[in-house]
Amino acid sequence: MAKIKPQALLQQSKKKKGPSRISITNIVIYTLAVLLLVFVLFSAYKRWTQRSEIPSHNGRSVLEDAAFPGIKNTNLPRFATLDTGKGSVTIELFKATAPNVVDQFMKLCQDGYFKGFLFSRVVKHSVIQAGDSAEFDAVKDWALERKSLDTSLKQEEFMVGTPKVKNEQGGFEFFIVSAQITDLNEKLTVFGRVAKGQDVVQDIEEVETDEQYQPKSPIEIMSVTLLQDM
Repeated sequence: MAKIKPQALLQQSKKKKGPSRISITNIVIYTLAVLLLVFVLFSAYKRWTQRSEIPSHNGRSVLEDAAFPGIKNTNLPRFATLDTGKGSVTIELFKATAPNVVDQFMKLCQDGYFKGFLFSRVVKHSVIQAGDSAEFDAVKDWALERKSLDTSLKQEEFMVGTPKVKNEQGGFEFFIVSAQITDLNEKLTVFGRVAKGQDVVQDIEEVETDEQYQPKSPIEIMSVTLLQDM
């Protein structure tokens, strides 16, 4: 039997291929590829969860505490429900006739501005005021003329408006007017009407007040929910 020379064995060992090794460069490339894939999937998921649709709440379309810029105009809320200590009041928003005020109102709802808001003045069978302005005395004027209201007016009842003359302290206040008032459009920018919960408004009007028409027991707005449909 022929013996294999050591030199021949050495040459054969050189010809054998050893196990392939993954270089550091390949590891870095693979790692970057995986990270890029994860980033793409996360971005797609984020866009999907933030798509411009109004989510559902109790079977109704609702937008609460969400950003408006990404929402189509056709999907913007048309109603706002005030949850008060006396019950719920749903306001239809007049986006077409008072766009700036409605936008401001919805933004404040989004920011939670009205949470804890108080009905500061109440005039029976006439008006309730949410918020306070020392310089805006329309409530007192309307209280004085409520006994001689012009019943021939065609103005709708339960209108919702904010003062045209803003107070120096800033902020936002609004009035729910349950009666027909002669100078309503002179003093207020009407941006909505009570579409549901008129009985709740009337219950609020029945509370006991002091001489300044301020409720003796506080009536609070606990939350506001923006709705696309009632």
